[in-house]
Amino acid sequence: MTQIAKKRPEFRNINALSDLPSYRLPAAGWVSILHRVSGLLMLLLLPFILWMFDTSVSSEISFERFKAAFHGGLGFFPGWFIKLVALALIWAYLHHFTAGLRHLWMDISHDAVSKEFGKTSAMATLVISIALTLVLGAKLFGMY
Repeated sequence: MTQIAKKRPEFRNINALSDLPSYRLPAAGWVSILHRVSGLLMLLLLPFILWMFDTSVSSEISFERFKAAFHGGLGFFPGWFIKLVALALIWAYLHHFTAGLRHLWMDISHDAVSKEFGKTSAMATLVISIALTLVLGAKLFGMY
């Protein structure tokens, strides 16, 4: 008795320059990639985070230096740039936190995870993190 071998699927290599721009990544994919990017951003900017914490709590004089860095700048970095870096950190933390909660929820409730839940929870993660970043960014830049 002879068995006929099933034909295996053929996979081709993609061309990053021509294929990737036309590929539509789903929202869950964007959240996953941005979760990694936000974690890396927080890791790379950890010295800045530590400087901000140390300078803001050491003494009244260092706190005044901390506030002056955000208004007048620090070294050759202008104040708006320091605020922009702080805004990037705010986004990174908020996105990483909300995406982490999303992943924890999916780990806890295996039965409730579906393609539709993945899409809606990913969109909720993006909306929540961006909305909170805009609110805190408006406060950071003195809009209220």
